[in-house]
Amino acid sequence: MLILASASPTRQALLRQAGLNFQSETAPIDERAVQAQLLAEGGRPEDVALGLAAAKAKAVGANQPASFVIGADQVLALSGEILHKPADRKAAADQLDRLKGRDHLLHSAVALAHEGDIIWSKLVSARLTMRSFSPAERDRVLDLEGEAALKSVGGYRLEGPSIQLFEKIDGDYFAILGLPLVELLAALRQHAPQTLA
Repeated sequence: MLILASASPTRQALLRQAGLNFQSETAPIDERAVQAQLLAEGGRPEDVALGLAAAKAKAVGANQPASFVIGADQVLALSGEILHKPADRKAAADQLDRLKGRDHLLHSAVALAHEGDIIWSKLVSARLTMRSFSPAERDRVLDLEGEAALKSVGGYRLEGPSIQLFEKIDGDYFAILGLPLVELLAALRQHAPQTLA
């Protein structure tokens, strides 16, 4: 059995569109506590993404050791600082203003657990550049995005109206959406081909 340790509608849609049969289960972890521990140990944003992906896969896999469990996480880093999902519209607007006219990195990690161990993991990073948009342009995009803007680490969705705020994108589209899909499918072919049947 294949399990996605995430309630993310985007990650679920990516796996479904790839033709995979899977179950979805939210990982019972305190993400902020895991992040704080990794940072306290000197971890970089990339390490946080990998650590969270692995923690999610192992937590869900603990109750289903015979299954193959996919854990995934994404960390947005602006000049090394990790930004989180905005709590409300004002926080989303403030975050977009911080990103305006600057480069930031999206670190997307995926891990595969089986029988209590992480048997494979991968980090894929993308560099995104927002253009210098006006407050009116920002507000229009937030109006169009609605609540969806609050469910993304950047306060934006490239698969939605937020694409209007960008000047340049350098990286894998699937990883930007939150799941390095091509790499994951290769790992499943190698480690768990029965999950692709």
